[in-house]
Amino acid sequence: MLQINHISFGYNKKAGDLFSDFSLNLEAGNVYGLLGKNGAGKSTLIYLMTGLLTPREGESLLDGVNVRHRLPQTMSEIFLLPEEFELPQLTLKRYVSINAPFYPRYSADDMQRYLDIFDMGGMMDVQLHSLSMGQKKKVLMAFALATNTRVLIMDEPTNGLDIPSKSQFRKLVTTGMSDDKLMLISTHQVRDISDILDHVVIIDQNRVLLNTGMADVTSRIAFRPLREGDQPIFVLQSPFGPLGAVRAQDGEETKVDLEMLFNATLQNPAAINQLFTTSK
Repeated sequence: MLQINHISFGYNKKAGDLFSDFSLNLEAGNVYGLLGKNGAGKSTLIYLMTGLLTPREGESLLDGVNVRHRLPQTMSEIFLLPEEFELPQLTLKRYVSINAPFYPRYSADDMQRYLDIFDMGGMMDVQLHSLSMGQKKKVLMAFALATNTRVLIMDEPTNGLDIPSKSQFRKLVTTGMSDDKLMLISTHQVRDISDILDHVVIIDQNRVLLNTGMADVTSRIAFRPLREGDQPIFVLQSPFGPLGAVRAQDGEETKVDLEMLFNATLQNPAAINQLFTTSK
């Protein structure tokens, strides 16, 4: 559905390429988590995916069409919720009336439903500039999902949300997802999204270190207290003793610890690669 083909990109010659011959395929029906260290290029990759930056080489395609051409029929299928944004001095109702026509599948009923999930059902007549940053983020997320674009990309969506709002966000994503849509969430707040992901992509230094489904992670790695004889891929010291990411034994399934998986992949990429390229 969304293909990044052999992209090379850098902001200037002195700094060199941030991406070189970088490729990644994303498919409909999945909620992807895009993880990486600060400076790994997650936001840049998002801007390349959505046609806001021009690669020196390669291309980003949505259903075979180069997104950098920014054709109306392509842009109407992509919504990007950036980490930082400004909203105009308008009521939410007016904002919707101006922007919704660009998205043929926008649903006012969905918009109301998503606002209700955020306990903001009576906000349509409120001036956007008077809202807190958390409230602004929630109304824009509600609009983003209500557009029903086939591709929704969110950069650090839970920043600025309190604990109840993060729970509401997870409900929003699961409510708005369908088999014909693709959601990509780029974040450092891995605990906020671990329960809603279908797929995880970890990048570092121009490489895709891991690109796999969460079900595959569950079947291959166990996250638990270490036992005698374990050969852990990664160890985390806790007040209750060492916890490890270890090769799952036959029939062993544990809840995925996304933070531990991320650290294991960065610290021991060779072991992770071998684990996920070896047939079970």
